[in-house]
Parts: sequence; structure tokens; C-alpha cells
Amino acid sequence: MSVGSSGGGAHDPMAGIEPMDFKPVSMSKRFPLSAALVSAVDKASMSTSSSTAYSNGSHPAQVLSNLSEFRSADFLCDIELEAEGRRIRAHRFVLAAAIPYFRSMFSHNMVESREPLIIIRDIPASALEQLIEYAYTSKISINSENVQQMLYAGSILQVDYVCEACQEFLVKYLSVGNCMSIRKFADQHNCTKLISAIDHFSMEHFRDISQCPEFNMISAKHLMVLLQSSDLNIQNEQEVFETVIRWIEVDPAERAQHLVELLSCVRLPQLPAPYLLNCVKIHPLIASDYHCRDLVSEAICEVLRTYEHASNHFSCNPTTSGSLMHTHSIASSFGYAPRPTMMQSYSMDGESLNMDTMPTKEWTPSRPRKSTAGVIFCVGGRGTAGDPFRSVEAYDWRKDIWVKISNMNIRRRHVGVVSAEGKLYAIGGHNGTNHLDSAECFDPESNLWVNVAPMNTPRRGIAVGTLGRAIYAVGGLDDTACFQTVERYDVESDKWTNVANMNVQRGGVGVASEGKYLYAVGGNDGTSSLDSCEQYDPLLNKWRLISSMMNRRAGAGVTVLDGYLYAIGGFDDNAPLSTCERYDPKLNKWGPIAGMSCPRGGVGVATLGGRIFAIGGHDGLKYLNSVEAYDPATNEWRPVSSISECRAGAGVTWANCSPSVLNTLSVDPNSSVSNCV
Repeated sequence: MSVGSSGGGAHDPMAGIEPMDFKPVSMSKRFPLSAALVSAVDKASMSTSSSTAYSNGSHPAQVLSNLSEFRSADFLCDIELEAEGRRIRAHRFVLAAAIPYFRSMFSHNMVESREPLIIIRDIPASALEQLIEYAYTSKISINSENVQQMLYAGSILQVDYVCEACQEFLVKYLSVGNCMSIRKFADQHNCTKLISAIDHFSMEHFRDISQCPEFNMISAKHLMVLLQSSDLNIQNEQEVFETVIRWIEVDPAERAQHLVELLSCVRLPQLPAPYLLNCVKIHPLIASDYHCRDLVSEAICEVLRTYEHASNHFSCNPTTSGSLMHTHSIASSFGYAPRPTMMQSYSMDGESLNMDTMPTKEWTPSRPRKSTAGVIFCVGGRGTAGDPFRSVEAYDWRKDIWVKISNMNIRRRHVGVVSAEGKLYAIGGHNGTNHLDSAECFDPESNLWVNVAPMNTPRRGIAVGTLGRAIYAVGGLDDTACFQTVERYDVESDKWTNVANMNVQRGGVGVASEGKYLYAVGGNDGTSSLDSCEQYDPLLNKWRLISSMMNRRAGAGVTVLDGYLYAIGGFDDNAPLSTCERYDPKLNKWGPIAGMSCPRGGVGVATLGGRIFAIGGHDGLKYLNSVEAYDPATNEWRPVSSISECRAGAGVTWANCSPSVLNTLSVDPNSSVSNCV
């Protein structure tokens, strides 16, 4: 039997099939049932409810294969497509089933739905052929030569799978040299996933990309998208400012109109004070624009507030006069003559800025980007097995990952940890057998922990904080008593000295410094958890009680953010807490904030990039490795990546070092737990 062949020796899909007699045949003759068989079958099993469904898994592939053969043989083809003078035979129902563009064309009574030949304009013939081939085979071949044509054609014909495949291919081969041109192409075709992937790549490699010639052709809108992001991977904010200026200077007449909106994307308060004064303020493009000058003025006010805070912080310790002189020189570089109280105004080019009328709330551009915000370290503690840890983990906020770095020399739980002078200090604690007076210091440059002078008193449940260049070890306990003693460590002389005792014994106390004072929060006096708090003035060498917290807390995380003191979680006697509160030093008053997602006693807390991170702890049933971050702007806690070990009683601190240093500090992530604890 011969049907519809196009000739030319094409394969006949009906070849080899014997002609059939299509006369009706009764069912009884075709399928005679044995009486014995029927009687042998349990009639109950013949009910419709016990029917069995069968599925031929190879059927879809076989149907596609047959349809492809039909098209190759021009069997039952009923439509012809033409692109660039090249004609392609196909079946309407296959095109309608596989390509939404044709389904819409054939089902809406368009003129083309009845035409035997349809002219396809603006799509390359080779791309159209591959899409028709995909409709019949479900396969597509993408390479660097055809990917843009295929993405363009797939977008027009609405073949989502092909578009996604093309975007995946482009992402796979993104480079510093091609990402900007691909981004422009993706934007033209509204490829949102591709745009997002390219922007992520561009932020990761911003320093290299911004130096490429094609970066100069980026649109103002695209540049703003990059510069607004906290994920921008930079070494310092100067790079961002210089990128803006370089982009404007490519075509000042056309691009100067975008200067204000682009400058607002630069986090000006993160610039060094001398650079802000000697480079930004006097740059001709900035100096000639009133709105730009206003942005710079706001940044200067922010820096001066930081100066005042630093001045208070350093002036509390006579041994830190060198650092105090440095902060005075910063303020002097703005034309400010230092005096004991806060400056009331600053004049820039005759425009007076009243500091009392400038906003004091959080200013978003003052927040550092993730790549310059620093690193959180989680040190020691104890976990499910009960033994203290030696292990140390560091958090890279930009990548949202925890990295294991070099272990401490000895195990420490309920250890005090702080960063000072570019180094990390682990002080006291318990090694599983004894209370410790020893202390050790980690230097990121050498990637080594080295011992420093021991404290005068062994203790665990200790809290440590810094004022100026001095480290203070506060409270703690041993097996017989909770302590009210406080020791001060001088980094330069490597010596510990006792200072004034607190008013109350405090084991498991929380400590943080704000301005020129040190705060001791809660703890346990040996009988019960405490809600009392006190403030230390190093100039007077005296502690005074301040307003009590709303809840009793021992083993709480304590930190400072935007001038407020935060108390996070902890234990009320044996009950772990999820509640949190903050203290306003100006009002001497505590108030509640949003609670965490779960109770956390013995939680470690640190501030990073304008957020508070609560790490690990114990929820009353188990040790935790989960971590959540609090954003004061939204009063919400949100989960971030977990630490690798469940632990409580760890020492947690923030350090002002670049997350990139973790690449050289990290140890083998596959190392056994026995080597890490």
C-alpha cells in the first residue's frame, strides 16, 4: 500500500506492513472465551473496582519517533513554513502541540490557520529548523554560534524550555569580558533569570568587570542596580565612588544628569575621612552640583558622629592617647577644632550644617556592604557529646557560609572571646577537667593561635569586652562561687591587672561596650538568674547599677547596635528564653523587641552589617547549630546558614577583617569531627 510519499526515494513509513481486511468481525469470533476459564475466575475479582491500570513507558518516545519519521517521509504533512527562502514541511497538530506560538495561530481562526504556506519573518531559518526539530524529538543542540539566535527565536515562538536551556548555557560560559554584552541582550528579550544570574556574576567580579572597556557602555539603570546592592564584592567603598566618576567622565554632557542618583548609591560614610575630604568633596563634578554637595555633607555629619563615639571610646583609657590623637586628626581634617562636647555644626563651603537638626536614625548608606562588613567568629563551646570544642568557625556574610579555621590550642567552653588590634582573643573557660586562667590569641596573618599572659583567676562563664585598647574580663564562676571581680588586659604590655569589682556576683554574664562605658548584663549570682545590670566608667574605675531588664537572664547574648544595648535569649534559671530586649542609655530604659524563632540559652551573639546574629545555644532539649539574624529596621529575625557543630557556651565576636581572608584561613571541611573538637 502506497501513501503520500514526496518521492525522491524517501522512506515509506508504511513499508513492510501487510494490507488488512477491514471487514467487521464479531467479538465472540475474535476473542472466544473458555467456559472453564470464566468459571475459574472468582466473580468478585471481576468487579470494576478491582481493575488494573497499565502504562507503556516507552509509548511517548515511540510516538515522537513515529512522528519524526512521518515528517522525514513527508507523510501526512499539511503545512509548510518558510524562513529566509528555506521551506520546512511539518504537521499542524504537532506544531500546535509543541510550540505555543503556532497553537495560538491555528486556534484563533487567523488567516494563517488555513494557509498551506506560512512565511516566518525575523527568525533565522537555521533557528526555525532546530525548533521544528525540537518539536518532533524533544532535543536541541546549543553552542556558542547559535545560542543567541536560538534564544531570540525561542522567545518569539514562546518555547520556554529552549529559552531556559539557552540561558543556562550562557550562564555557564559567562566571563568578565562578555557578561555586559550578554546582559544587554538579555534585557532586550526580558530574560529575567538570565539578568539575575548576570547581575550576581557582575557583583561577584565587580572589580575586574568595572575595568573592562565595555563596562563604560553600561546603562545608568543597570549601573544603579549593581551599586545599590549590599552583595557588591569590593575591597573598599573608594572603588565604588571611582567607578561612578569614571562612568560619568566617558560622556559628561550626557551622563552628568545621573550623577546625583549614582552618588546616592555610594555608601559615603564608609569612605575614609581624608578621602572624603580630599578627593570626594573637592572633585569638580561634586563641587559643581548642589545636591551632590548635600549628600557629601550628610556623610560628613555621619563620620563626625562616628568620630565622637570613637573619641569617647578611646578617651576612657589613658594608654590609648595615640589612637585618640588619630581620631582628633580626622576631625581636624574637616576643619573641626576638638572640644570636650559634641560639635554643634560643621561648615562646608559656607553652607552651615546644624548637627542637632541632622537625622540621627539609621541612614542606610552608612551600612557597609557584605564584602567590607567584617567577619563573625564562633569559638569553642560544647555540644551533644558534652566535651568542650577546640574548633573555630567564621561566617562569610556575602556567601552566607561558615568556614572552619585553625583550632585553638586547647578546648574551651563558656569561653570569653573578643577581637582587638586586628587579632582574636580566647580567654578562660573550662577544658572539660579544669577551669582556665589561660588565654590565647589568633593572628589572621600567621593563621596561628599563640598563648598570651594568663588571667589572675581561673573562671568559666566569663564575658569579655573592649574599651580603647584594653580588654576587660568580667565576672564568671568556678565550682564554688560566682565572681564579681574584673580584670583588664593591656595588649601592648601583655599584662592583666585587677580593676574595680562589680556590685553583684555574675556568672554567665553578658558584656558589651557602648561609648565610653562597659556594660555587664544579667548573669547568675549563685542562687538565681539576674535581671540587674551595671555600667563601668574606666576613668572613675567604678561600677554603678542601671535600670534592670524586663526578664532575668544568664547565658544571654549581649551586643551593641546603633547606640542600643541588646540582650538576646539566655536562661531564666533553667528555662531557656526566646525573648529579647534592648536598652537605651539615654533614657536608662529597657524595651522589648521581636523574639527569636526558638529559645536559646548559652547563645552567642555578634553584630555584623547592621544586623544581630544569634548563633547556636540550647533550647532546653538539645544543642543547636541554627543561626538567625535580627534586622532592627523591620524588627524581624530571619534564618541564615547554620554552623557545622551544634554548640552552646561558645565565644562569639565580630572582627574587622575582610571575608576574603577566610580563603587562606579555612581548613579542610572534610576533616573528621575528632580533629575539630
